[in-house]
Amino acid sequence: MYLLKLHLLLLLLPILAPLCFSSYPLPEEFNSGNGMTTFSGGCDKPSIRNWMSWTDSEALAPSPSVTTRTIINVDSFLRKGRRGDHTKAFKRAWKKACSIKGGVFLVPRHKYRVRPIKFLGPCRSHFAVKILGKIEASENLTHYRDGQHWLMFENIRNFRVDGGGTIDGNGHIWWHNSCKINKTMPCHHAPTAVTFVGCKNMVVNGLRIMNAQQMHLTFQRCNNVRASHLLVKSPATSPNTDGIHLTQSRNIFISRSLLQTGDDCISIVDGSKKIKASDIKCGPGHGISIGSLGKGQSKDHVSDVSVNRAIFSGTSNGVRIKTWQGGQGYAKNIVFQNIVMHNVSNPIIIDQHYCDQRTPCHAMKSAVRVQNVVYKNIRGTSATKVAIKLDCSKNYWCKGIVLQNVKLVKTGDVEAHADCHNVKLVRRGSVSPTCFPDP
Repeated sequence: MYLLKLHLLLLLLPILAPLCFSSYPLPEEFNSGNGMTTFSGGCDKPSIRNWMSWTDSEALAPSPSVTTRTIINVDSFLRKGRRGDHTKAFKRAWKKACSIKGGVFLVPRHKYRVRPIKFLGPCRSHFAVKILGKIEASENLTHYRDGQHWLMFENIRNFRVDGGGTIDGNGHIWWHNSCKINKTMPCHHAPTAVTFVGCKNMVVNGLRIMNAQQMHLTFQRCNNVRASHLLVKSPATSPNTDGIHLTQSRNIFISRSLLQTGDDCISIVDGSKKIKASDIKCGPGHGISIGSLGKGQSKDHVSDVSVNRAIFSGTSNGVRIKTWQGGQGYAKNIVFQNIVMHNVSNPIIIDQHYCDQRTPCHAMKSAVRVQNVVYKNIRGTSATKVAIKLDCSKNYWCKGIVLQNVKLVKTGDVEAHADCHNVKLVRRGSVSPTCFPDP
């Protein structure tokens, strides 16, 4: 009997011992009736197994390591008679977790259906979110009053969000009402699945987001973000379902992610600077885009963007800069390097005559300036004859454009072509197809 007890104790020791946050999943039977579970001690140094996730976190929040985590389990706030709508339980759990130092908002391994929710900060220090279960969006369109957001996190600092579960936007109920699918329908915005607004010093790791109503994941007015190991997935035919959308944000690093969408895998628009994306797999989708910029004669600015080590498969574009006529501002200091294209329709494209509307766009003199853009070590296949298209404004030529060690052929090992207008171009190393700039 003594040996049996000792054996059971050894089996339970990894669970009962002091735990760090990153050692989830947490067994649900250790959650108390008030939804709180506290672990303390033993977290001064991250384990080797969790070294990668803790490296990002400690880099963003260099304060002393937290030795206490209080877990707030959504299940502890569920009430009878609300099995089909778990919105209130999420709100109650969030309010509790946000108010506790070292609080962890835990969505355990179950299925939940929620209406639009605003998860508001500020929260106490060292706050965290852990999503292990599946969160599904309500299919009742009347629940979306503003039509802009489903899950929104606002005004939170020094925190992390870890995945393992799935966030499902049930986008199919929105897609068939899109004007891009049904031309008889008026054009309206659909909600973004997950939005971070005004957040700072955060890590987003391991999220799985699928079937977004429109965009999947948006960072708006955010600063100092590390997002990695993301899986974004929607059908190629789903309209406007950008994978990751960045607006008015800076110091954003996206890495090691798979993005499969019906629109841009990553879109970077006005007010964004110091953006890095590396080790990205994109496709299906519309590629990685700077823009669109300058719509409605707006003044937009994007700068200091780096895309390094990316694979595009079957996308309608590869690396793209798109601006509307009549706009102002700039897209500058951009580097696309170490990229592989597989059957991509427009592998390299600058389009300063972008027009995504039902009526024709009128010619205008002003334009968003495009300058200091480097395309380096790019190879692969184009689904069309034109593998490089640089279509710049005749009034404001693209300047400082560099093609270095580029080799693109049409699928089937057929020679591809380049089509370039109004561009000041520098070629380095071997470049094929060759783009002859205007005199």
